[in-house]
Amino acid sequence: MIRPARARGLRAQLVLVFLLVSTISALTAAAVTYRQGHAAIVDRAQADVLQELRAHLASRTPDLPADPAETDLRRLARQLDLAAGTRGWHTALSYRGGPLIAAGKQAPPLPAHLRDQAASARTALAQRFHHARTPWLAVAVPVTAAARPHGPSPLVAYASVSLASQQRDVDSLAAAARAGALPVALASVVPALLAARRLLRPVRRLRTAAEQMAGGSLDTRVSITGDDELADLGRTFNTMAATLQADAAALRDMEARARRFAADVSHELRTPLAAMAAVTEVLDADAASGRLAPLTAEALQLVSDETRKLTRLVEDLIEVSRFDAGAAVLNLDDVDVSQLIAKTLALRHWHDRVRSDVPPALRARLDPRRVDVIIANLVGNALRHGGPAVPVLVQVQAGADQLAITVSDDGPGIPADLLPHVFDRFTKGDAARARTDGSGLGLAIASENARLHGGTLTAANAPGGGAVLTLTLPRNQPPNLWQT
Repeated sequence: MIRPARARGLRAQLVLVFLLVSTISALTAAAVTYRQGHAAIVDRAQADVLQELRAHLASRTPDLPADPAETDLRRLARQLDLAAGTRGWHTALSYRGGPLIAAGKQAPPLPAHLRDQAASARTALAQRFHHARTPWLAVAVPVTAAARPHGPSPLVAYASVSLASQQRDVDSLAAAARAGALPVALASVVPALLAARRLLRPVRRLRTAAEQMAGGSLDTRVSITGDDELADLGRTFNTMAATLQADAAALRDMEARARRFAADVSHELRTPLAAMAAVTEVLDADAASGRLAPLTAEALQLVSDETRKLTRLVEDLIEVSRFDAGAAVLNLDDVDVSQLIAKTLALRHWHDRVRSDVPPALRARLDPRRVDVIIANLVGNALRHGGPAVPVLVQVQAGADQLAITVSDDGPGIPADLLPHVFDRFTKGDAARARTDGSGLGLAIASENARLHGGTLTAANAPGGGAVLTLTLPRNQPPNLWQT
């Protein structure tokens, strides 16, 4: 039985088509059998009636006068009725187109069209009709005169025969045909299921292989049997899988080499950058004391700023390489969220530029260093791109299981084309400018740290203007949660 839930499946469709074809074939065979049986039964009855009526006329008309009277015709009709036997026909005679003369008071039912044709016919005619909801057969047999064998017959014998018994035989034949068609249609379900199963077995193998490939098993292949279209499809699938596996391996190798290169370069740059930072700090002190010329002090200030930017970029690249390598872990602690945010703002001297709305004594189990990095990147981004009129606002809303930290500004907001990519690496809100203070990695690192906590980081534009970045974190992490 076909389940309704899978009525649209390929297997169900194949079974339905097979069943439909079998049903149509069985019904067509039954209809042809019925039609041929009906014709054979009725035609045989008609031929028998004509043959017997001719025989009786041939044996009795020689005794008929050359110009028979009504009594002669009535006597002949009575003889013909008595000779009918089981046929049970009713006869009538018409001489020279006159009225019908029957053995009884009432003539048998005859179609008017048959009488019109029989008046000029030289051969026997037959017509089937219904009378009182019963099928009848009417025949007209012209009796040729011996004196005029080639002229029109002046005497026509008519006979009407009930076909009720033949109709019962036809009805029995139709019932047998219908009864035979239904089992054939039902029995066709079994071979239909077997055929559908055989045809769909390669398709199921392809589906399973595709699901395995979608799950990451690019070495999946399908076994191929036969040489039909499904086998060609299997070969194409194996070729595609081999190509994807080779391409994926090449991409993974290239990605791994690029990550190793970025990590190695970042680590190699840390030592010279540390030395450069130490030298620039000494020179900055000399410039601040006025012991250097103005142009030299200005050049030194430029070198110091660029050195600090490069140092931040290297640190960000090292942090990104840890995420890529799966080496980033959480060091969880039970912290006071309000104190954590206050320390983040105080450490970067943002007190006068950032307002905070944090419930007091709000505690959560977090990694304080990574949450500090997230908030610092969000607030720093808001300060760079927000408007100067209203300071940046940090709000915290706490639920039973989650913690939501929102950083909003009063700037122009995030461009619509940039909004889906705001957390991608090296994405900058002011990419049109030649130089920017940020590296384009801050929000990407913040997003990775949020994911490491099992939380989310989203960006949107406020209805009244300005960007809104929302960090959602679980409040109660398991004590030994390590995520990569």
